[in-house]
Amino acid sequence: MVSEDRLVDELMKQKFEYFIITVFQPFVIGGWSVILCPHGVVYSLKFNLRAESPRDYADLLLSWMHMPNVSAYDFARGLATHANLRSPTSLPFQPHEGRLAASTQENITAAQQKKLSVPLPWLTEKLQRPDEDGHPVTGSSDHYVLYDRFHEANTNDPKEVLRRLNLVPELQGSFNSQVAEQLFSSMQKNNYFLNNLAPSTHIFLMRNLVHHKNSNTNAKLLEQQLQRGHETHQVQDIFLNSVGQAVLGKYEVKEKYFFSNCNL
Repeated sequence: MVSEDRLVDELMKQKFEYFIITVFQPFVIGGWSVILCPHGVVYSLKFNLRAESPRDYADLLLSWMHMPNVSAYDFARGLATHANLRSPTSLPFQPHEGRLAASTQENITAAQQKKLSVPLPWLTEKLQRPDEDGHPVTGSSDHYVLYDRFHEANTNDPKEVLRRLNLVPELQGSFNSQVAEQLFSSMQKNNYFLNNLAPSTHIFLMRNLVHHKNSNTNAKLLEQQLQRGHETHQVQDIFLNSVGQAVLGKYEVKEKYFFSNCNL
């Protein structure tokens, strides 16, 4: 059995680790593995006692009922390989092992010359004929894992150029590559007291901090959405649809306006 003293010692060596955008530090012991959307809302959080690795993010993603269609990570190839080996009968990342196109020499050359474009229209509009086992928001069953813009040069494998975000037109200008760094900056100030807590208290308080941060982020996004459009809306006009999205408008209005489409 792991003693409380050992847990305290491991947690005091914490480092911030993220999913959507992350800094890979394989020699750091312990830390947090976090999945968040491009708006900065944290969806999953794991406390690590070992060095961070793709295994931790695979644990989180495989626990979801619906995996995101597009994920960004600083060691994308490692995450795709690990997750697909863990579930060989139903590959989590496919097609093309989570790459945006088949790893042919033609595609690799075109991507290197910035002549390759891979549209994913279901990121902005749900497929009219959803795939079998497709995501409830996009309708697509494709799952890609890409490199964030800060770590595209992390690999020397030519095939990994097919994991770059700039190949997808729908992600240009809408994917906030700094959202994880912003989370790191906002949470770092709490280290001075989190590092002195017992493990159970540390986890409880960390979850509360993340909850309040999510609530504040959602409130700001809702306020921004309420100020858009030609009609005046109130907070009371917002409700959740069948997949948990905030919807603007009254119940009798047939055309609804979606507040957030975190379908990545």
